[in-house]
Amino acid sequence: MHTDIVLLTLLIWMVGMSGPTRPRGEILQPHRLFRSKREMHPTEGSSGKNSSPIFKRSPDITKVWGKKSEQLLRIDDHDFTMRPGFGGPAVPVGVDVQVESLDAISEVDMDFTMTLYLRHYWKDERLSFKSNTNQSMTFDGRLVKKIWVPDMFFVHSKKSFTHDTTTDNVMLRVYPDGKVLYSLRVTVTAMCSMDLSCFPLDTQTCSLEIESYAYTDDDLMLYWKEGNRSLNTDERISLSQFLIQEFHTTTKMAFYSSTGWYNRLHINFTLRRHIFFFLLQTYFPATLMVMLSWVSFWIDRRAVPARVPLGITTVLTMSTIITGVNASMPRVSYIKAVDIYLWVSFVFVFLSVIEYAAVNYLSTLQERKERKLRERLLCTCGLAHPGMMSASYSEVDTNTTGNYGMPEENGMKQERMLVQLAMGSDQVTGHVGSSTYSNVWIDTHAIDKYSRVIFPGSYILFNIIYWSIYS
Repeated sequence: MHTDIVLLTLLIWMVGMSGPTRPRGEILQPHRLFRSKREMHPTEGSSGKNSSPIFKRSPDITKVWGKKSEQLLRIDDHDFTMRPGFGGPAVPVGVDVQVESLDAISEVDMDFTMTLYLRHYWKDERLSFKSNTNQSMTFDGRLVKKIWVPDMFFVHSKKSFTHDTTTDNVMLRVYPDGKVLYSLRVTVTAMCSMDLSCFPLDTQTCSLEIESYAYTDDDLMLYWKEGNRSLNTDERISLSQFLIQEFHTTTKMAFYSSTGWYNRLHINFTLRRHIFFFLLQTYFPATLMVMLSWVSFWIDRRAVPARVPLGITTVLTMSTIITGVNASMPRVSYIKAVDIYLWVSFVFVFLSVIEYAAVNYLSTLQERKERKLRERLLCTCGLAHPGMMSASYSEVDTNTTGNYGMPEENGMKQERMLVQLAMGSDQVTGHVGSSTYSNVWIDTHAIDKYSRVIFPGSYILFNIIYWSIYS
């Protein structure tokens, strides 16, 4: 029994001595001794002819460069805070513009709003790259912040912004030889100094001016890439109050006493205002009010309740029209064309009221004089023929008209009709006071007769002169 135990121990020791030695404490992991075929590189397997096609992959064409755009354009190798060719001649930067819309023109604020595509062209050899196909690369606005771009701004602009829906509307296109196209979509509200002396029969010329903020003409030269053909407009652009007559470009130099000379590009456009709206809203109502005031010349001058309200109504209506027009206009210090027409029309309406006041006053004076003369005549006739007074007046036809022996006085024709107002019950007694007669006017006052011709003729003459000057 003891011998068997010794033999078994000796056998175990011999087996342990025949196996590989391991570091102390290491745990044996047999699965690590072999690699999966999926993890093996195709070159580690069998030869190409005997290898499985599963392990072959075609190269990705979109990743043929194998580099980032910053590395391809060597952005980190250059200082893009400085302009291209720093220390040398000015960098030529070509510009062209596509006008998308002309949104609003305000006479009160003296400005206009325009949406446009602004494109810049220049060459920066620092961005050149090797290309077998000679094709350009296009980037969005994220790369624009890492390279040099012209620092353009809009002169006399009140506010402007670059569209950012759904992303920033900015595009950068780089060509292998270093040429760059930089395009962005901008909406700008700029000042437009308008001359409203001929409003609303006016033609306005506004200008959008583009200039470099930091670089003078020694460092940056702005120019229109193709002259007037550099400015393109959408044919569908239309405005409610204006007709766009012309778009054209100009180039000028701007001087600042503290910084120097700068190239400035101008986008000029000429606008002619549509007159039909103002004809309907201003000119026609004013003309009708003036014509309405002339109606009083054909109304009996004794009809005070008819003529006075008619004159006051036309005056108040003209005042309302003038107030409404001025409320929508800037408070300029000069007279506009519409002001001349409205105020002359207001004067005509006002003169028609003054005309009736003159007619009424002169008629009252004349009636007083005739009343005194009639009373004096009746007294004289009664004393001379006391028995025939009643009979002679009773036989007078009430429809008989004629002159009463009074000359024309104060421009008023003395045409009258004798009307019997009261008859005495006893005419045989021969009392003079038993019957009374009064004069009733049947003709129009001379001022009214002249006004029927002078007022329309003068207003027609004014319109001929007005429209020949401003149209």
